[in-house]
Amino acid sequence: MPAASCHFRSEFFRPKKRRVRPQSIAVKEAPVTGFRFELLAQTGALRRGRCHTAHGTFETPCFAPVGTYATLKGLTPEQVKATGAELVLANSYHLHVRPGAERIERLGGLHAFMGWDGPILTDSGGYQVFSLGGKVQIDQDGVTFQSVIDGSSHRCTPESVLTFQKQLGPDIAMVLDHCPAGDAPPEYQRAAHERTLLWARRARDLHASWGGSARGQAVFGIVQGGTDPALRAESAQALAAMDFDGYAIGGLSVGETKQQMATALDAAVHELPAQKVRYMMGVGMPEDLLAATAGGVDMFDCVVPTRHGRNHQAFAPDGGVLKLRNAQYADDPRPLVEGCPCYCCRKYCRAYLRHLAVANEMLAGILLSIHNIHFLQDLMRSIRARAEGNA
Repeated sequence: MPAASCHFRSEFFRPKKRRVRPQSIAVKEAPVTGFRFELLAQTGALRRGRCHTAHGTFETPCFAPVGTYATLKGLTPEQVKATGAELVLANSYHLHVRPGAERIERLGGLHAFMGWDGPILTDSGGYQVFSLGGKVQIDQDGVTFQSVIDGSSHRCTPESVLTFQKQLGPDIAMVLDHCPAGDAPPEYQRAAHERTLLWARRARDLHASWGGSARGQAVFGIVQGGTDPALRAESAQALAAMDFDGYAIGGLSVGETKQQMATALDAAVHELPAQKVRYMMGVGMPEDLLAATAGGVDMFDCVVPTRHGRNHQAFAPDGGVLKLRNAQYADDPRPLVEGCPCYCCRKYCRAYLRHLAVANEMLAGILLSIHNIHFLQDLMRSIRARAEGNA
């Protein structure tokens, strides 16, 4: 995979003069179902596509902002949509714990519950296997979680996790996987890889028994394998043989180096079907998005843009971040980013945003989150244009 550029001004805000003719793609007609991916154009490994769901389409490459608890912190659905986001993510494990998948189902499903009428993807809880550490017990049949809310015990299996997501009703559901730490020993990485494949087969079989994606919900398998490229390739090959609706690459950005992440990602992507969508989980820094799309990835999600916003940090086109609490912005009349069309940059200056930040006003996190999500959506638009040969 080519190394990512950190100079976003030339990559993002100014079009390139040299035009690259995209490789034409013979799109294989797929049967009409509740979920379908079209590969529309390709320049090198960079792909341009479109996903069709029961709640509309979304263009790829895309970045999905994360609303873990069925909300993006501090933002309304209308504000999120105004950034250009077409797909959002929620977490089925957290929603199962509170308020409960059955309750959400009774109240009309996740779309109605959170007021979002576009496509939704739900994660399965596999990342919580990593993030909750000692509050998790893993065996070959599933995972037992200790709730961080009240200490209660919750049992998740490949079948129950898919059932939770069926009740929630997102457009894309993820299989339960075992996500180990990036520095886990090789024998632990292999065990997690094998367990993930075992759980994937069980989830695939249940999804098929319900009618597959024709019922309006796609299910994606998740590639694991740590930083071992051979294990990553093996995982991708095995999942491709199971014929999922799409494929995710999980277990990256969990402590490994950038080079290790790139090597593992490259090994997985080369074994995934070209006519299926590819999703890299939990990655949202601009340089990582540039590198991964150049390597053939179509979808991303991450909490970074909203977490950065709440911590008073804003993405900048030179590859860095503006730390708005710094005194250097106290008298700065400029917008966050010159030429950025987001609501925050059109209306407010750095001095005002710095004032909100040091006063701990909640509006600071809201405005900076809007900017950061919009920034990544604009970055995705520029990448799509490049894949079509229009940049």
